[in-house]
Amino acid sequence: MIQPVILSGGSGSRLWPLSREEYPKQLLPLHGEQTLLQQTVSRLVGLPDVLSPLIVCNETHRFLVAEQVRQAGCRSATIILEPCGRNTAPAVAIAALQARAGGEDPLLLVLPADHLIQRVDLFQQAVVAGIELAEQGGLVTFGIVPDKPETGYGYIKAGAVCGAQNGHHKAFRVESFVEKPDLATAETYIAAGDYFWNSGMFLFKASTYLEELHRFAPAMLASCRQAHAALAADLDFMRLDPQVFAACPADSIDYAVMEKTSQALVIPLDAGWNDIGSWSALWDVGELDAAGNLVRGDVLTQAVSNCYLYAGSRMLAAVGVENLIMVETADAVLVAHRDHAQEVKQIVGQLKGQNRTEAFLHKRVNRPWGAYECVDVGERFQVKRISVQPGASLSLQMHHHRAEHWVVVRGTARVTCEGESLILSENQSTYIPLGKTHRLENPGQIPLELIEVQSGSYLGEDDIVRFEDHYGR
Repeated sequence: MIQPVILSGGSGSRLWPLSREEYPKQLLPLHGEQTLLQQTVSRLVGLPDVLSPLIVCNETHRFLVAEQVRQAGCRSATIILEPCGRNTAPAVAIAALQARAGGEDPLLLVLPADHLIQRVDLFQQAVVAGIELAEQGGLVTFGIVPDKPETGYGYIKAGAVCGAQNGHHKAFRVESFVEKPDLATAETYIAAGDYFWNSGMFLFKASTYLEELHRFAPAMLASCRQAHAALAADLDFMRLDPQVFAACPADSIDYAVMEKTSQALVIPLDAGWNDIGSWSALWDVGELDAAGNLVRGDVLTQAVSNCYLYAGSRMLAAVGVENLIMVETADAVLVAHRDHAQEVKQIVGQLKGQNRTEAFLHKRVNRPWGAYECVDVGERFQVKRISVQPGASLSLQMHHHRAEHWVVVRGTARVTCEGESLILSENQSTYIPLGKTHRLENPGQIPLELIEVQSGSYLGEDDIVRFEDHYGR
């Protein structure tokens, strides 16, 4: 049996302003109609003896992850929530422990949620090629056949051939893992022909990984066992103990196990792989026009070439430029040279240093019940557009510093205030005084949309006291 383990904990800071900490790149449809997470789930279809995926994700993203996986046609995924990031080695250890909880010992197919693979058939052939080796105790990784000297990836140096599967995919002993090189060194790797990009994808038995982790990082495994023992169900999710997991040593699979074990094997993979690590990477894999531009959204160009142009909320016009990245969202605009795409993360660092919301949230903020968007804000007032999905409800709550006025513009609202309930339809409104306990629900069959006008001395999102919540917040 193959137990897919999808790691969905990244933040994708190099793809700001489209990728934000609370809405990262794996949850975005950056290439095609599906999000990168959905594509990862979909490429499992057709593999032999494959189980429903086990997804490890940041607890902040849990409802988005669950909904996207459901939309991808998978209704039985197990979603384990990380209270904090401890890198890939502990995440996979938790997954291995969960996979063994019922006494089975499946193969773990470890996949990052934010990668693009354009030739799914070749990917699946490589996985099948690694099954026997993994069953025999090998820790298999998939090395990407490089098509250029790349300084943004680590490399795997292949050693002796150890087998051939399906007549196509050879497997090699891993001679060494190599850190990200400078350009001159990367060129020598390409010329040598026995170096592959480190993809971060793995295939091994759950027990084999746990044994090797015990050998090389026993303290990490002990912490993971303790955290897994306290695993608790929360709605459709599994929660780790926050304090125990936070005390676990943080490290990657590469450093903790793969670079130290004698059982590491690499299968070359040439399947149109890209980790979508920057805007320039998206330009590399996109469909370009005659001038070499990748254009998405309402974009006008004049004498523009070799650019990535994205308009998310309004018209974007560019004149007489080349080799630029221009990305527009409702609350931010990025302009960068394609050669400096990796440095976008430095801007995100500046935003976080200034505690600006643009690093974390979009103007439209998704919630498990729907979404809200700030329309206007000023001294002592804020106007929001709120959308509530059919059958959903906000928490029973109150505010210490603000009052709220709700106007229904579409659908039906059930409003509870201080124990009294009323139904509002389009063009009707109600007032929620400061300090009063209240709840908003959508009892109808279509989305509820309303305008909320807040007024008060403090309008921050942390001025919410929840008394009851269907979503465990």
